Amino acid sequence: MAEGTVAAGEAPLFDPFAEGFTADPYPQYARLRESAPVYEHPLGFWVLTRYADVSALLRSNSSVEERHVNPGPLSQLREEVYGDRLPRADGLSMLDRDPPDHTRLRRLVAKAFTPKAVRALRPRITELVDGMLDEMVAARRVDLVPALAFPLPFAVIAEMLGTPPTDHERVRDLSGMVVRSLEPVLDPDVLRAIDSAYQELSGIAADMIAWKRHNPADDLLTALINAEEDGDVLSDEELIAQVLLLYIAGHETTVNLISGGTLALLRHPDQFAALRADPGLVPNAVEEMLRYDSPVQESRRITLEPTTIGGVEIPKGTFVLAILASANRDERQWGEDADSLRLDREGARNHLSFGSGVHHCLGASLARLEASVVFERMVSRFGDLALDGDVTWNGRINLRGPAALPVVTRPA
Repeated sequence: MAEGTVAAGEAPLFDPFAEGFTADPYPQYARLRESAPVYEHPLGFWVLTRYADVSALLRSNSSVEERHVNPGPLSQLREEVYGDRLPRADGLSMLDRDPPDHTRLRRLVAKAFTPKAVRALRPRITELVDGMLDEMVAARRVDLVPALAFPLPFAVIAEMLGTPPTDHERVRDLSGMVVRSLEPVLDPDVLRAIDSAYQELSGIAADMIAWKRHNPADDLLTALINAEEDGDVLSDEELIAQVLLLYIAGHETTVNLISGGTLALLRHPDQFAALRADPGLVPNAVEEMLRYDSPVQESRRITLEPTTIGGVEIPKGTFVLAILASANRDERQWGEDADSLRLDREGARNHLSFGSGVHHCLGASLARLEASVVFERMVSRFGDLALDGDVTWNGRINLRGPAALPVVTRPA
């Protein structure tokens, strides 16, 4: 048997449903890196956990389109639950398309995320952050997730898109369910809930687009409606798919970066003190936070041909999970202190939290800016910030992060 494979009937080495996994998956990742870095799961998918292997897969010509996956236990379960209507099965989001379709869709959206366009958002982001920190100081004891980590990126992407007023809590609940489609799900009830949430969110996006057609403005949603590249425009279905992707990805991941980064600082008071002493560390600190606890834990690819990784051949048509968070803790890449937070770490920006290759995160510069402003203002505004109770995790395998982060503040 090749290294990294496991005989049928053995307990799986990768078990994201194990008790305590979502609170701390890193011990399981470490065991996989050491004993089965290229691992065939009994359910038929493969798992990569070492930096070199994950990076190689992300940069390969493998697909993201699930139509290429060979039949297996996971695909059979999904088909039994959904029939012909799999969530995101239309594949119209750029997240779910290969080149040249991915290239076309990304080009139409990318104009809003140029470095110049993102830099122009700094004053508004700073204004939003200061307002939220004011309220945190006044309250003194707060849950940082609903006080800062969620409303900031949600407000930023909503303003960028120019969406009409909406029920933020409902959208948050729905998007939190939809992103479960990005991780292994074995419970048919959860699969049905994902499908229901996706259909409701699609309806909300369609209503937003219809409203914007009658209320155009200088915003991203109007630009997407009017987008044209050599006579190419987005169809209504493609437009809904891109709006949903931007709306969800525009806040879900940054919530985890802000809350997870803050938690990392609170658990490493020496690093928090170093950041207060030298705010110039913030840009590299954000990269190290991204490396230390990736807001997106995993990515996926489907092999289009037999592919050898780490000396193991993965068959054509195989669904492969690339564990970004494990790669970011691989001692072979980061040294013996890979499990430690070190804000001055050289090369921290080489993390894989934003993916790599053609699917590198389009909004990476925006997430970096939002987090940078948060931590710049946090160390300036707060004389002290401390945990004020137990952290509650959101229970997700992929977009993993704190659901509740109770803190107590003291102004500088």
